[in-house]
Formats: sequence, C-alpha cells, structure tokens
Amino acid sequence: MAPVTECRVCGGTVEEFLDLGRQPLADAFLLPEDIDGEYFDRLAIGRCTTCTMVQLTEEVQRERVFHDDYPYHSSGSSVMAEHFTRTALGLLTTELTKPDAFFVEIGCNDGSLLRTLAESGIRHLGFEPAGGVARLARERGVRVRPDFFEESTAADVFATEGAADVIYSTDTISQIPYVASLLGGVDALLSPDGVFVFEDPYLWDVIEKTSFDQVCNERFFLFSVRSVRAMAERFGFDLVDVERLAAYGGGMRYTLARTGARTPTPAVARLLAEEGGQAELKALTDFAASVTRIRDNLIDLLRTLKADGKTIVGYGATAKSSAVTNFCGIGPDLVSFVCDTTPAKQGRLTPGVHLPVRPPTAFADPYPDYALLFAWNHAEEITAKEQEFRAAGGKWIMYVPEVRVL
Repeated sequence: MAPVTECRVCGGTVEEFLDLGRQPLADAFLLPEDIDGEYFDRLAIGRCTTCTMVQLTEEVQRERVFHDDYPYHSSGSSVMAEHFTRTALGLLTTELTKPDAFFVEIGCNDGSLLRTLAESGIRHLGFEPAGGVARLARERGVRVRPDFFEESTAADVFATEGAADVIYSTDTISQIPYVASLLGGVDALLSPDGVFVFEDPYLWDVIEKTSFDQVCNERFFLFSVRSVRAMAERFGFDLVDVERLAAYGGGMRYTLARTGARTPTPAVARLLAEEGGQAELKALTDFAASVTRIRDNLIDLLRTLKADGKTIVGYGATAKSSAVTNFCGIGPDLVSFVCDTTPAKQGRLTPGVHLPVRPPTAFADPYPDYALLFAWNHAEEITAKEQEFRAAGGKWIMYVPEVRVL
C-alpha cells in the first residue's frame, strides 16, 4: 500500500517523521496454527504541514481490526473501570440532567462506561463493531448497535431515536480515519445544544514520555489541542473545553459543540498557548531520534541479562507491546512469554514476534528474575498487586520515558 501523503482532515501535505518498520496488526493475537498468512504493513507516522494533525501514513482496513474476536476488554483494568465510572457519574450531574436525556457512545467495547448510565435509567446506545465485546456489553444490560459510527448509521439512529444530548468516546476517535463521515455523523445526531466529548492519548504526553508504543496501526491520529481545534472548525464545531487526563498513559478530554453554541473555557486558550510555545517540528524530530535510542538501549539490556543467565518475561500483552516487540525485534529468545489477565489472549501468540501469552498464574510459577512491563501506563496498579515478585528479588524493566531497571 502506498503511503498517504494527503492529510485525512484538511487535504494538506503529510510529512513523515517516524518509521517503526514492518508491523502486524497490534491486537491480532494468533493461535499457533494460524501463523501462516499473518498480515503485516509498514507502521509510520507523519504531520500535516497545514493543520498539524499527526497521523499514520498507511491505513489498515477497519474490518481487519474490529472483528468478532477483537480481544481488548475495557473492563480489564480496575483503574480504567474506576475512570469510566467517575466519568459516567460526572455526566449525570452535568450534561445528562434533563428529562429523557439521550447518550450515545462511539466504541462502547464491553460497556464499562455505559453500564453506570444504564443502571441510572439514562436512555443510551453504544456503537460497537467488534461482535464479541458487543455481546458482553449486552449481557451487562447495555443497549448496543453492532455497527461502525459514521454519517449513515448516525442518521439512522436520529430518525428512530431523536437527537443525542451527549456523544462520547474513549480511546476510539483516534482510531477512525474517515473524519468527514465521523463528524458528519456527529452533526446528524447531536442536539443543537449537545456536546461531542472524546478522550484519547495526547500528542505532547507521547512526545515528552517518548511513549512510541502509543503509535500503532489501530490508532490513525495522535491529537493535540491545536489539531483538534482545526479539525472541529473545519466541520462546523467549536472546541469548547479540554481536560488533561492521567488515563491512557497521558491523555486529553476534548469537548466539541456546534459553532457558537457554547463559550470556550479558559483551558482551551491556556493549552493552545502551551503548545504554541513549543517547537513542534523539532520536538517530533527529537522524538524520533529518542525512539531509536530507546530501541538500542532496550535490546542491549535484554541481551546482556540473557547472557548472564537471567530469566525475563513480559507483563501485559497490550496492543502497545506489539509496536515495541516488533520494532525492537524482541522474540522468545529474549522474553520467554507474556502474562496477561485477558482470557481471550491466553494460549495465543503475540502479533509478529510470537511470544506465548499465559495467564497471570504463570508469572509466579516460578517468578522470573526480570519482568518487562509492557503495560507501563498501569505501573502503579500492577506493581502494587505484584509486591511478592519484588519480595522474591524480581526487578521491573521499564522503557518509558527511558530504559531503566526498577
């Protein structure tokens, strides 16, 4: 597939600044017998010279990613589950106060956020094209439409259920490349005074932490306040609020409203000023150089430990881990296996490098000398849970924002 050189948002020129090489689908965990025919593409990212949107330069068909066996479950982390509950409870006191308020979620996954609203009696609907997790959401009492959110499906919901007071999304909008149809759908479904709110990893957190594993072939965009404002204005919306989040390893919550419907909060101007004061192009170039340094340092460390006879396993078979393991070439010769709590991933192989995925019980049978923490954005939660590993002399290997041993 030829690289995309035209911005998906504004049509400007996209200049590539980071190439992570040939990569598999980040969430395509394989059975051993399914290795032959594994899909790969080049994972590279660039920046639009006009609207500044940072985006992938190659594109994977959405049906390859979001299918019946899609393995990610948003309820898998207690920290994220608490985040979704707090978010839902906050909305009940702010945007969802009028009678018969209607809430729509784009990419509801297994219903972690919607469940709280459903239990509170809020009229709701989740869009979820991945059939397996959509069924889980239904089992939890959530109304789900097993479909992609786009202009045609949003218009269909409006025709049958009326306008939405809130359209919400968590870590999903960055995964939707068809921007015109997405925001056309928001325009078709959102009430005149409603809000479109989405949370996603924040570009400047990725740069500052050198968390290059946030770049994956499921995530087409890395948003900044500046690029989201440009995108919103192009499609008839204002960016009216922004809020920094600890979730996603450093994220931002963006609130959009119809043009002129709401007055932007001071936070928008403040974050724009902060971003405007940074030399973005140089920062991206420096980021790319840091990624190469981290790769070299991580491989050197793992090879040295293995040469010394140390045992190393991975912790957290995340989508992010695919970018790291494949870019760095971390296979079973360096990391014996990866443990993960998600049943759908256990007994399978990680994409590309084919590390075996085992249940958490394997981590202590026996404890390894070192654990490479792929789920670094949940480090506090994980290290608190695995105190016996440290007590047994085990050490954590981190690579964000730099390679180090804890």
